[in-house]
Amino acid sequence: MSKARWVTAGAAAAVAWAVASAQESPRTPWGDPDLRGTYTSDNSIGVPFERPTQYGDRAELTDEEYAAKVDANDEQIAKDQNPLPESEFSSEDPSAINASRHWLERPETPSRATSLVVDPPNGRLPELTPEGQQRLAERRGRRGRGQLPASYTDFSNYDRCLTRGLVGSIVPVIYGNGTQIVQAPGVVVIRNEMIHEARVIPLDGSEHAGSGVHMWMGDSRGRFDGDTLVIETTNFTDRTGLGGNGNGAVHSENLTLVERLRRVDADTLRYEFTVNDPETYTRPWTAGFDLDSKPGYEIYEYACHEGNLGLANMLSAARAEERAAAAAPKR
Repeated sequence: MSKARWVTAGAAAAVAWAVASAQESPRTPWGDPDLRGTYTSDNSIGVPFERPTQYGDRAELTDEEYAAKVDANDEQIAKDQNPLPESEFSSEDPSAINASRHWLERPETPSRATSLVVDPPNGRLPELTPEGQQRLAERRGRRGRGQLPASYTDFSNYDRCLTRGLVGSIVPVIYGNGTQIVQAPGVVVIRNEMIHEARVIPLDGSEHAGSGVHMWMGDSRGRFDGDTLVIETTNFTDRTGLGGNGNGAVHSENLTLVERLRRVDADTLRYEFTVNDPETYTRPWTAGFDLDSKPGYEIYEYACHEGNLGLANMLSAARAEERAAAAAPKR
């Protein structure tokens, strides 16, 4: 995208915001704010989860910084359209992490945000509690680099095609950032593109599940506060993280997550989530980004599933490598 195009897009967005603020948001036939559609967080690809310290409390890039970001994005798109041989992918685009470059998504209008975390004001995650530090150390210990996996527990929930967790399923990553919202009277369904996550969220004021029930995606209850959908989720397990793809520090079973979704304009939703987990973090924190409509974007079947052979093959290969090492002549 050229500088002229992003300046024009920014002006158009400002006008759209003013119009949306001055008018009531669109309604469903039964009167709820209408959030229905298929969206993507692609425009926030590359925004750091935590803010680099050089930006301090500054939540957005300057015009000069943003122009450089747009130029770099345009350059990468041009490279995508004129690909190098596969042998050069790693040097061409480090974000590919061994994936073919045509798998990767690129922003159409890159976000100006300096981080996904918006509170604390410095965009940095709060300190972990001693319990949170212990859970993080245990996770890292199970996935130590250079070590062969001993069992399925050495792989992430994502590797095992189980889940990416509630937040991990919507935070932007290198591809597959689609989110579909479906509404019916008294209920909202949020479906994520990767794995097969679909949350059915009642709006009827019903109580959460009992304290003895714990689920990968928690137990969600929603309500509308004006034009904003507010979702409170409890009843988590202590086996998922709060970063992209479910990485990051592992939260506790007592996490309470509050999400907020509101329409900014005809093509954009603002999504924010607040984490309150005193057993893991020393204070609550909030992250947020936009979900944008993208012409032609559809959510197709995701091929990763619990019965695939990838995990069994990786473990089998690890055992074969161990046998080969044991049989090798000693030096």
